[in-house]
Amino acid sequence: MMRGAAGIKPLSLIAAAACLLLGLMTAMAGCTGADGDVEDDGRIGVVVTIPPQQEFVERVGGDHVRVILLVPPGADPHTHEPAPAILAGVAEADLYAMVGSGIEFEIAWGEKIAALNPGMAVVNCSQGVEFIAADPHIWTSPRNAKVMVENIRDGLIEIDPENAEDYRRNAAAYLDDLDALDAEISALIAGSGVRVVLVDHPSWAYLARDYGFEEVAIESEGKEPSPKRIEHLIRLAEEEGVRVVFASPEHSTRSAGVIAEAIGGSVVTVSPLKKDYLDNMRQVAAAFAGSVSG
Repeated sequence: MMRGAAGIKPLSLIAAAACLLLGLMTAMAGCTGADGDVEDDGRIGVVVTIPPQQEFVERVGGDHVRVILLVPPGADPHTHEPAPAILAGVAEADLYAMVGSGIEFEIAWGEKIAALNPGMAVVNCSQGVEFIAADPHIWTSPRNAKVMVENIRDGLIEIDPENAEDYRRNAAAYLDDLDALDAEISALIAGSGVRVVLVDHPSWAYLARDYGFEEVAIESEGKEPSPKRIEHLIRLAEEEGVRVVFASPEHSTRSAGVIAEAIGGSVVTVSPLKKDYLDNMRQVAAAFAGSVSG
């Protein structure tokens, strides 16, 4: 799947894979679950990849939508495999709001999702976002979240025009919340003096770009750092007054702990994948702002 593509384009799968997916659909028909409920209740079934998108869709869609979440909280999008009940929900959904930024889950599962539900509409949430190379975490900036919400709004209106006014009104209210979050983070980061944020996994480049600090990642291209790299990061942290190393709960904290111990600091866990997007981003920004010594 290409980054920024207009949507999932169904590609042929080998017969065995197609049969397996069909078997999963048949076996799970009629099963219910919080995110994979396939019962026809009259609402628009919307598939999303990650938890922040679930909040976006629920805020815009309101009572008109039910969300099928592919990668639940705590799961790693690089390796997660959806449960059969979730795939059954995908097979009955009306819309897939894909991130569209090259996130590994969508690369691995795009063809399978298309094969499960060839008639499902697709909205590319990243349409209009200016990408940073090698970082698919576009939602970590509230300014990009606004673009994603607008794309979701437009996708819902296209498949459900009867409720267009509700979608516009709900989206406008949530966009106001994102504007307030943007202003809050801007003031917080600007007043903190933070210039460098040290993280284990490169997830926050968009937040760093939009709010004027530098994200420095411990790992590179998914690989653990060399001893020489760790020494360099320790020196950088000492020069910049960094006292906190940020780790993701989806990844190992071993290297972060080594660096934190060397600088007399601590490891703080932050996640880009929590559903409660507004509260989570406030907490992340506050943690970043407080990560340097005065």
